[in-house]
Amino acid sequence: QRQLVESGGDSVQAGGSLRLQCAASGFVFRLYCMAWFRQTPGKEREGVARIDRTSTSTHYADSVKGRFTISRDNAENLLYLEMNSLKVEDTGRYYCAEVSCGSWILPIDYWGQGTQVTVSS
Repeated sequence: QRQLVESGGDSVQAGGSLRLQCAASGFVFRLYCMAWFRQTPGKEREGVARIDRTSTSTHYADSVKGRFTISRDNAENLLYLEMNSLKVEDTGRYYCAEVSCGSWILPIDYWGQGTQVTVSS
């Protein structure tokens, strides 16, 4: 069955870097646009970065533009989020998900367990 397993989260100091990974299985990964979302307590889950099927097009939330890079490896069914110059406000639980291409909409309401990123000052 469909499965998304996020990893790579950690506790880091502001200014540091992390690389998140999402391992996909149970569906044909290369056929789907993908995205990273994050959620912090008391706030709605927000889209952070998304990528099309062939890595031709990416889109970032204004809050992470220039600091985060989304990428994918269709041969290995992996999605990545390179996070640099981390800020305290980047703290949250990060999730990967399939999205409708060009949007933050999930055609299938499925979420993995997420991975926690904590940035301290």
